[in-house]
Amino acid sequence: MASPYTRAQLSEALAEFYGGASSSSETCGHIFGYGDADHELSMLQQITATNILDYEKKTFITSMAPSETELVISAKLFHARHGPMLDLQSVVQSKSPSMALAAEFKRASPSKGDIAPHLNAGDQAETYFGAGASVISVLTEGKWFKGNLEDLTSARLKTTAAAKKSGKTRPAILRKDFVTTTYQIAEAAAAGADTILLIVATTPSNVLKELIDFARSIGMEPLVEVHALIELDVAINAGARVIGVNNRNLHTFQLDLAQTEKVAEELTKRGLSFHHDRCNNGEAPEITVCALSGMSSAHDVERYRNVGVGMCLIGESLMRASDPSLAIRGLCLDPKDYAASQSISGGAYTGGTKVVKVCGITNPEDALVACRAGANLIGVIFAEKSKRKVTVEQAKEIVAAVRKFGERTDRISVESVESNSSPVSTLVAKSRALEKASQRPLVVGVFQNHPLNVVKETVEQSGLDMVQLHGSEGMAAANSNNFGVPALRVVDIELGGEAKSSKEIAAAILDKVTSDPAAILLDTSIKGDKHGGGGTGKTFDWTIAESIQNLGLPVIIAGGLTPENISDAVSNMRPWGVDVAGGVEASPGVKDHEKVKQFVGGAKRAAAEASKGF
Repeated sequence: MASPYTRAQLSEALAEFYGGASSSSETCGHIFGYGDADHELSMLQQITATNILDYEKKTFITSMAPSETELVISAKLFHARHGPMLDLQSVVQSKSPSMALAAEFKRASPSKGDIAPHLNAGDQAETYFGAGASVISVLTEGKWFKGNLEDLTSARLKTTAAAKKSGKTRPAILRKDFVTTTYQIAEAAAAGADTILLIVATTPSNVLKELIDFARSIGMEPLVEVHALIELDVAINAGARVIGVNNRNLHTFQLDLAQTEKVAEELTKRGLSFHHDRCNNGEAPEITVCALSGMSSAHDVERYRNVGVGMCLIGESLMRASDPSLAIRGLCLDPKDYAASQSISGGAYTGGTKVVKVCGITNPEDALVACRAGANLIGVIFAEKSKRKVTVEQAKEIVAAVRKFGERTDRISVESVESNSSPVSTLVAKSRALEKASQRPLVVGVFQNHPLNVVKETVEQSGLDMVQLHGSEGMAAANSNNFGVPALRVVDIELGGEAKSSKEIAAAILDKVTSDPAAILLDTSIKGDKHGGGGTGKTFDWTIAESIQNLGLPVIIAGGLTPENISDAVSNMRPWGVDVAGGVEASPGVKDHEKVKQFVGGAKRAAAEASKGF
């Protein structure tokens, strides 16, 4: 969506906001493009400038708009009637040692388009609160995010009523918008907000200080967002106490989950106290750090918990989740829950289904449907005999689409794992590393008896994140050194073969496993097929996979899976991963989008339900 204003109008609005002729690098030096006459406004700057111009119309041209003073009075009346404001920093620190969760209501975004435009803010907020969210973040920007202040008020009233009924403390309500004036802060308070977001990347340092001071004067502790380290200087100098680190660069929309860790490291170097786990030691840290954007899993929460972060803000994955309550439960906000969720090497794998792969993708549109549904792995097939075979050019287009969805420009590196004396122990560690890496979907190239140099060349040409060997190449061929990326190794489960028990078959498979692959995928093959299985549309005896996992090795299962049987597969034998191709097709190589959504959603729901018993 384009701004209704011209480029000249947008640039002029920002120039005035920066201070006009009196602006200087001292107050604006951290702002992207400041001082560059040829600077092209980023999307963040376009949205901010549009917001400025819209509010000028609202407050100066439209006489019906209430004054700032009237809004402050309205805010006092609202909070007198519905309960006092909550202090954001106190709310977050009170959750220690658990991670506080800011669950976000966001109908759409500039980078992802529509996410869940049909959802009701009040109902979603109530669900979030019931599942354990301490903060409800509500996008109120209308043009790009399809939000409004009515959403915020609805969230506040619904959660207040739910809190009274349950006897719990209500969540803090955050207005997330592009705030440039004290008027917007007063407006937020009058609508029921406890706190507001202030974005350092677009705000002069002197204005930021004014906004923070005004917010505190009416009882609000703001969430001050930074991305680059230069912005951290501005936030600290302005007196910010709750600092949110946006892992997404809002000028480029590129995501870097390490950004929060970089800020935490910088705060440590400066000797500033912020570690969330020290909140119960009698001395609350002076600063609270929050991680914003890009998180969706318990691994992400644990990653930031380990560097002292006190709150994670999660939006898109919860808005897309078919059951937000189960999704929140799966975040393991309590460190004890995370520890319990990790299976111990040497024992049976009981961690449940963590990875969903949609294979046989032949075009970017189908890839994006799978990504939006929540698939972790997107499979493209290069096997010559496959009806779903793609060219390198097709694969490149799919890779580009998946990278754009994941807000990245390069491969996602899977954490390397050192081999030890036990192949099973090594593969357990590798599967965990892959699970973490695939929180943003990865593209897997499927090969069958190709020369390894051809596989490597295809990886380099198309940008694949991983490969899958589906022929008679052997275990050692799946070593990442052969391709520069990790490899899944398929083990065929033959139908019509010699009658053996599932335990016997499982033991035989484990005898042949090496530390070379990133993970093992079990697929159905037909007796007599010397080239490797796959694409049979038939299921094998799932108790074989169960027996392998009982011996400690997590596996992905494929073959004959459909939206109709995925719930049973995940609930009854709890494989580490599931893989579907033909079961979600309209015709060979063309996905049925509804079936894709049903399959991925069904797998995720069944996994969350199954985890309740463990």
